[in-house]
Amino acid sequence: MLINFISVCVSTGSLFLTKRNTAVNQAIHYETSATKTYKMNAAIHSMLPEVFFSLCFRFNLASINDSDVGLKTDLITINPSQIRFKNLEQNPDPLVERVSVYGNASLAIPAFAYTFCTGQSIKTLKVLHPIRPQQPVAFFSPIYLRTLDRFWKGRGLKSIRLSTGFMLINTALELCEDVHVYGFWPFDTDLQDIPVPYHYYDQMKPHRYMHKMPEEFVRLLQLHSQGALTLHLQPCSSDTR
Repeated sequence: MLINFISVCVSTGSLFLTKRNTAVNQAIHYETSATKTYKMNAAIHSMLPEVFFSLCFRFNLASINDSDVGLKTDLITINPSQIRFKNLEQNPDPLVERVSVYGNASLAIPAFAYTFCTGQSIKTLKVLHPIRPQQPVAFFSPIYLRTLDRFWKGRGLKSIRLSTGFMLINTALELCEDVHVYGFWPFDTDLQDIPVPYHYYDQMKPHRYMHKMPEEFVRLLQLHSQGALTLHLQPCSSDTR
């Protein structure tokens, strides 16, 4: 299964839109629509990264610290719904402060998942590019994500959309020889029957219909049993952060 997956997706050069794989005036097809497109203009193209490669992935602007979850971050994803800063272009400081805690980690946004994601994502790119050029903003390639979605739907995973964590774990399997997964737990209680939140850093509840994380978890267990990745389900020791 892993060999088939790699031959289908090959994300190394296509996971994100870059200057190398995207042209000015190219029609960008949305991940979730067969008809809607976005025409890449020269201004946005000039702000795309040249190439992209990362090691430690974190998701949805997750909080970091030096006590349990650790600080190392090479890439952090942002859900466009999290960009709720008022007058962002006139007052970018709250956003800049929010992302600067990750150092120079790249920021990844699904700008072309749905049409309503595009405007806020591009605004974020325009705001951050001149202020924090050392912290690239990258847009997920909708072609790659659509290919990944079709791959798993063809293997029985029928969610509306794959979770961000599951997407990036798949990517890590392509890019890395040794993949360790922490914090992917789709249940209300842990192995000791202690309640655990959906996100460790907020009280958000999972969407009832969007993702099928228990089914994703089963796939990860299968990959773990095959030796393709290591799924960590116990509290982390200090040397794993």
